[in-house]
Parts: sequence; C-alpha cells; structure tokens
Amino acid sequence: MILTLQIQLLPDTDTAQKLKATVERFNEAANWLASKAYERKLANGIALHKLYYYVLRARFGLSSQMACRCIAQVVEAYKRDKEVQPSFRKHAAMPYDQRLYSFKGIDRVSLLTLEGRVLVPMLMGNYQREQFGYAKGQSDLMLRKDGKWFLLVSVDVPNGPPIPTTDFIGVDLGVTNIAVTDDGETFSGDGVENVRQKMHKLKKSLQQKASDLVKQGKRPKNVRRKLSAISGRESRFRRNTNHIISKRIVEKAKDTGKAIALEDLEGIRKSQKRFRKPQRAKLSGWSFFQLRTFIEYKAKRVGIRIEPVDPKYTSQTCAECGHCEKDNRHTQASFLCKVCGHKDHADRNAARNIRARALCQQA
Repeated sequence: MILTLQIQLLPDTDTAQKLKATVERFNEAANWLASKAYERKLANGIALHKLYYYVLRARFGLSSQMACRCIAQVVEAYKRDKEVQPSFRKHAAMPYDQRLYSFKGIDRVSLLTLEGRVLVPMLMGNYQREQFGYAKGQSDLMLRKDGKWFLLVSVDVPNGPPIPTTDFIGVDLGVTNIAVTDDGETFSGDGVENVRQKMHKLKKSLQQKASDLVKQGKRPKNVRRKLSAISGRESRFRRNTNHIISKRIVEKAKDTGKAIALEDLEGIRKSQKRFRKPQRAKLSGWSFFQLRTFIEYKAKRVGIRIEPVDPKYTSQTCAECGHCEKDNRHTQASFLCKVCGHKDHADRNAARNIRARALCQQA
C-alpha cells in the first residue's frame, strides 16, 4: 500500500532561497516545454528528450536529472488531456527522484539545487518515524502558501494480515452529521459547518475589499495573501477532522473484530440537485472522498476489510421491517416507519441498512 508522508523541512534563509529559485526555474522550464509539446502534439517522452534535453539544460540551467524529471513531468501532465496545454504554477511541487535527494539519517535530507547540494534539517512526528523505513521512489518538494517547506515522501507500507470477520460496522456519511455508525455513534458536522461559514464570510469580505482596491487603481497584494492563507487553513482543518473520524471508526472495527461497510459514493456530487441550496453548500464544503480514502487505507494497514454497498434508499427503508417509503423520513433527523412504527435517528437507521446490505452481499 502506497502512502505519502508530509515531512516538514527547516531550511535556513539562504537554503530556502536556493530551494525557491530551483523550484521556480524547474516550473518555468516545465511551462516552456509544455508549450513545445502542445505545439507539436507530442506526448512521447523519448522523442521530447531527444529534441529538448540539451535545450533545457542550456536555457534553464537544469542538471541532467532535473531535465529528465522535467520532461517526465510534462509528459505525464499532457497525457491527461491532450486538448489542453499543461500549465505549472510558479511554486508547484517539484519531483525529486533518488538521484536528486538522499536521506542522511532521520533528521536531515540532502537536496540538489541549481547551486549544488544543500543539507536540510527535517521535522517528523512519531507516526512519520514509524513509516519512514518504508520510503521508496520519488518524492515531491513543496513550498506551501504560508512559506513552509515540505517533502512529500512515498512509502510502501505492507498491509496488515487479514482479520477474519462475520459482521460489519455500517457507516452512513451525511451532510448534517459527517458520519454515523449503526450503533449510534455520531460525528457531528456542527463544528465543521461553523468553520466553513466563518471562512466563507471572511473570504467574501476580503474578495470585496480586493475588488474595491482594484477599482481604486491599487494592488490588493496583502488581501490576496490573506485569502491564500485562509484557503490553506480551511483545508488543513478539514483534513485533520477526517483523520480523527477515520481513526475512530477503524479502531472500533479492530476492537470489535468487524469489517466496515461504507456507502459507494460514486456520483454523489452529481446528485447535489436533490439537496436544498444551503445543504449543497455544505456538501461541496466537505471531502467525502478524502474521508473514505482515510478510512480505507487505515483499515488496510490493520487487515480490516472494506465492503462498499449501494446507498440507494437506505434513508427511506425501515431497518426493522424493510418497508421503503419516502414519508418514512419523518424529518431530516428522524425516521418513523409508516408500517411497523419503528422510530430511530434517520442516520442511524441508514447505517443499519448499510450494515444489512453488506451482510447480504457476503452471504
């Protein structure tokens, strides 16, 4: 199982300038090469290497291996959609293979720059130290918007031995509640929604301020910098919350010896029209795919199976008698079966149905 470790680098001022100059030059070269590849409609790495390898080295001052990585980066991006010319941001992550970097123990890394190699201290937590021994292949050097440097290291972690299971934990992913299990444990979205609304209002205010400054003939540089910082903060909050939820669900499955039944959420964004406008904003503001991915990889690490099930009508079907009717969903939060009178929290009822479907699929 391939995972990515985000390891913070702590370069001094001089080293940070060298890294920044290298990343900028690499992406400048990538944009130039992308324009040539698009003009020629050429997505063959060998052909581009023959045509532009020496040009990249002479024109942009890239080392031999940097030029090779630049060509590979452009080819990979161009192959995704040959109708569009690839574009690389000034500070987009720069790939480093094992010829461009090497670890010096667990606290330093040697990185090649335009001015030669630099030795940079690293900062790792306990979790990262545990996985560090599985580091393998290419990494990415990234400059975050807040000025911090990170090395995104690929690690090939072995899956845990499969745990034999005969039962499932049903998990319902929702809008008001991010996740609810079939035994009623609820991960509320109230705190998440408060942060989303707060950030939305702040973004709106800053965007208006930037627009006013442009009309006055002024450059809204500081405002745009603040907008970038807010965007990164919201993303990190969302990611951290998803990590906490996924860890708790996997721990519960491990402690009870059960597998995990999850909704197959393919096309969830296409179904946004069935939600009211305020709910669509909530739905777009949360990464269900990220949460599902976190649950899946954490489960694989400890040998817990994930069973995807069709989520259709799970919120309208009675978990007791199986009667399905739209009016069973009494309110957004409550379920009341029109046939047997079963009453429950709507999300818990849905989670029970998800578990039941997983058991049927296993039979």
